[in-house]
Amino acid sequence: MVREFKLPDVGEGVAEGELVSWLVEEGDAVSEDQPVAEVETDKAIVEIPSPVNGSVRELRAEEGEVVPVGNVIITFNVEGEDDEESATESAESEEPTESQEEVAEEPEVSEETETPEGRVFAAPSARRLARELGVDIATVDGTGPSGRVTEHDVRTAAESTTDEIEQEAEEVESDNDLEIQPENGGTSTVGPRPDTVEPADRDRTLAAPATRRLADEQGVNLNAVPATEERDGQAFVTPEAVQEYAEAQQQAQAADAAAVATGETGPREERIPYRGIRRTIGKQMQKSKFTAPHVTHHDSIDVTELVETRAELKEIAEERGIKLTYMPFVLKAIVAALKDHPYLNSALDEENEEIVVKNYYNIGIAVATDDGLMVPVLKDVDKKDMLQISSEMNELVEKARDRTITRGEMQGGTFTITNFGAIGGEYATPIINHPEVGILGLGELKKRPVVVDDEVEARYTLPISMSIDHRIIDGAVVASFANQLLEYLHNPRLLLLE
Repeated sequence: MVREFKLPDVGEGVAEGELVSWLVEEGDAVSEDQPVAEVETDKAIVEIPSPVNGSVRELRAEEGEVVPVGNVIITFNVEGEDDEESATESAESEEPTESQEEVAEEPEVSEETETPEGRVFAAPSARRLARELGVDIATVDGTGPSGRVTEHDVRTAAESTTDEIEQEAEEVESDNDLEIQPENGGTSTVGPRPDTVEPADRDRTLAAPATRRLADEQGVNLNAVPATEERDGQAFVTPEAVQEYAEAQQQAQAADAAAVATGETGPREERIPYRGIRRTIGKQMQKSKFTAPHVTHHDSIDVTELVETRAELKEIAEERGIKLTYMPFVLKAIVAALKDHPYLNSALDEENEEIVVKNYYNIGIAVATDDGLMVPVLKDVDKKDMLQISSEMNELVEKARDRTITRGEMQGGTFTITNFGAIGGEYATPIINHPEVGILGLGELKKRPVVVDDEVEARYTLPISMSIDHRIIDGAVVASFANQLLEYLHNPRLLLLE
C-alpha cells in the first residue's frame, strides 16, 4: 500500500524549507526513523526521518526546491496496511487529497513512465543527468522496475537525439534544390552551400544571392538572422538585417575580449537564489534596523594585563583539554556589567507596551560560517565558571560551522556579541539582534601606541563598538556600561569578585 508523507513543521514558526538533498532514491528500502532527506529551514539543516518501514515509491520534490510545510514530499510503499490507511498521510492528513484517492485506487505502479500526478517515475540521479544532457525526461522510455527511468535510459535517449540531429544536417546538405527569393521578387535556384549550413534556428531561410554572399563574408549563420518579413510562409532576410546582426556579433565579441583583458573571464552577472540562511539573515537585519533606532557607542581600552592573564591560564586549560580564548573573559565581564545595567538585558514588548527585563543571562555569539552568520546562544552564563563557558562555547561554535546546531541552541538570547576583529578592523556599527536591545562588537586586539606616564608605549588594546535600541537605552547608560565593561577587561582580576 502507499503512504504519503508531508514536510513536517520542524520548528516553531517555520512555514517552508529548502530541500537540500535526498538521502534515498526511488525504489530504496527504508526503515522507520531512517533519514530520507535534508531540509534547510531558517539557520539549521535538519534530517527528515521516514515514518514507516517500506520502500520509496516516489520523490515529489527536487533538490534545491523550497517546499511549504504540509506539502507531500515523498511517498512510500508499505506492506500490510489497508486501503484506508494507505490513502492518508502518515501523521497529519485528516482528509484524503485528490492524489491520495488516485493512489488508493491504483496501489501498484503502472508500467507507464508517468505517475497519476503526471510526473515521470525516475531516480533523482537520472533527472539530474537529463538536465545536464538537455534531454526531456518525459519523452524517455523507462526500462527499470515498473517502468522507472534509469541513467542508462537517459544516456540512450541523448545519443538517439544526437544521431537524429546529425541525420537532419546531412539531409539539409544533400538538398540541391533550395528555393530562394531574390530581391526583385522573381525566383531562382542555387546549389548546396555546405560551408554555410549550421545548426539553425529555422528550418529554411529565403534570401537573395547577394544577401547570402554578405552573410558568408561576415561569417554569419543566415538562419539565425532575425527575418524582416515573410514570403510564401517562410522567413525572408534582407542584407540590412544581415549587416545589423553581424555588427551586433562584433560588438559582443569586442566586449568579451575587453572583459578577458581586464581579467573578467566569467559572465558579467550571476543570479544566485536569495533563500535559506542568507534570506533569513536579511529579513532579521531588515526588521531590526527598521524597528529599533540604532545608536552606536565606540571606545577602547588597554588590555595588556588581560593578555598576560590569559597566557598564564591557557596552558592550565589545555591540560584539561579546553582551548581558552579571550571570549570567556569578555562574556564574564559582559554579565557583570549587565547586572548593574539591567535595561541592557531586556526586550520591548510592543504589543503590550512593556519593557521586559530579563533576570537571566543568555549570551548569543555571532559566528561566521561558510553558509552565513549564525548566532548560537550560551545559556546561563552567570552560573558557569571560565572553563565551562570556554568548553560549551567552543562546542556551540563548532556545531554552527558544521551545520549540526539545533534551533533550540540558537534561541532564547538576551544579549549578543560579535567579534569582527577576528578578521581585522577596529570599529563597526553592529545591527541589534532584535528583539534584544544591545549588541557588543569587538575590534581587533593588537598592540597600538598608548600613553603611559606621559610616555608612548606599545600596548595591547581592544576597540569596542556597541549598538543599542535608543527607544529603551539612553546614551549615558551605554557609556556607563562600556566604562564598567572595559574596566573589567583592563583589570581581569576584578572578575574573581563576580
